[in-house]
Amino acid sequence: MDKKECYTGPDGIAYILVPTFFKLLLKSRALLKIFSCRFFPHGIYEYVIARTRYFDAVFIECLKNSFEQIVIFGAGFDSRALRFSELSKGTQIFELDAPITQQEKLKAYMLKKLVVPDNLVFVPIDFNKEILAEKIAQAGFIAGKKSLFILEGVTMYLSQKAVDSTFRFIADVSNRGSMVVFDYIYAGVLRRENKYYGEKDIYKTVAKVGEEWTFALENNEVEPFLSRYGFLQKDHSGTQELENRYFRNSKGLIVGKINGTHAIVTGMKG
Repeated sequence: MDKKECYTGPDGIAYILVPTFFKLLLKSRALLKIFSCRFFPHGIYEYVIARTRYFDAVFIECLKNSFEQIVIFGAGFDSRALRFSELSKGTQIFELDAPITQQEKLKAYMLKKLVVPDNLVFVPIDFNKEILAEKIAQAGFIAGKKSLFILEGVTMYLSQKAVDSTFRFIADVSNRGSMVVFDYIYAGVLRRENKYYGEKDIYKTVAKVGEEWTFALENNEVEPFLSRYGFLQKDHSGTQELENRYFRNSKGLIVGKINGTHAIVTGMKG
């Protein structure tokens, strides 16, 4: 793990799962800097650290407040069910993702002898062919319970129609006090206005992985967006807020510059 102040990642499970090559990179600050400059858009490394900490904080808050269910969309290799298993025993956690991704994840867990908690339910789903409400109900999700819905690194890859469909599902099945947390990109990024730190670099990276960004919000659209689905804005953090919260060192100095293309939002059902 990166030992530099404010850079120590909170996800120890991810460190276990990454290839040896990346572990060596993390142990050498010089190599990591070269690799990051060569392959990552400016500030994305810092953004991912901040985003993980932000989503972790919301996850923990909901567990401490006895939320009954947590739904993680596009879970990938999200490890919160394992990392916070001691806190989450009374909460049912549902991970939604493509079947092949979940198979690879389970394989990696078995290889590293990581135990899957009893309250974690894997829900393999093809969003293009299967109905979300039916699929998750079959897995044991109960509508109307106080729940947390997590979309980490998801919305920007969805169409407007898919975003609307997903948030309408969340609105339909969530009770008062339920929460949703998601990150999004600014609409100006899709317009390629190049006004944010690291924005120019990020287009190349997104193109390389073959998944174009398709959904974005204007900064002033967040509250109306949440309101459309019955949620009130609890927090809206952009670059400045994230840097102040996660990259201010013990001397009070900002030691990390975060990619400026993203923001993170938490909403609560009214």
